[in-house]
Amino acid sequence: MRILYHLPLSPFCRKVRLALAEKRIPFELRVEKVWERRPEFVDMNPAGTVPVLVEENGLVLCESYAICEYLDEAYPDVPLFGRTLAERAEVRRLLAWFDNHFGQQVYRNLLWERHMKRQLGQGNPDGAAIRAGYAHLKTHMEVIGWLAERRCWLAGAHLSLADFAAAAHLSALDYVNDIDWTLNAAARDWYSRVKSRPSFRTLLADRVTGLEPPPHYADLDF
Repeated sequence: MRILYHLPLSPFCRKVRLALAEKRIPFELRVEKVWERRPEFVDMNPAGTVPVLVEENGLVLCESYAICEYLDEAYPDVPLFGRTLAERAEVRRLLAWFDNHFGQQVYRNLLWERHMKRQLGQGNPDGAAIRAGYAHLKTHMEVIGWLAERRCWLAGAHLSLADFAAAAHLSALDYVNDIDWTLNAAARDWYSRVKSRPSFRTLLADRVTGLEPPPHYADLDF
């Protein structure tokens, strides 16, 4: 069986899960506590990070972007990187935006600081970082809303990995109730369409020990 090593609230792992599910590729999930530096896992990925995908033939793939690009080339029936050169360029641009800018400015300043830092013995939450995270989140919601108002999907006419990258970040933050969905109606409507897809069901069923999501988390109509 194909195995995906992951952490439930990692947006990078969630993006890969969505890509696999949208392409209807069967896989088994295994939680990897990366802070334990398990030798067998580090042997697979010296960086010690998730996601890591192990194919049925034993091929080991690391880093979410590399995994998703591999999946699109190996299983092209459901393309997620765009269908034209222009679409593919826009998908890649938005992937970089969400994985880098959103990841550093919002995910790290909110989910990491508020919910993970202390649990992993990395010190107390930084209030300034949390305030910056909320400020950046408002800006990113405006960007998503602007795209959603002008396009069928974020990168253009077709659902793509850009939608899943953005939705993966938002879903992780939504699990810990860190998103004010009144900030942007267009962004909320777009997210509702994405999370209504069958590929999103396993994410909405996720539960993290000691941390319950708000009631609207799994509600397709909020």
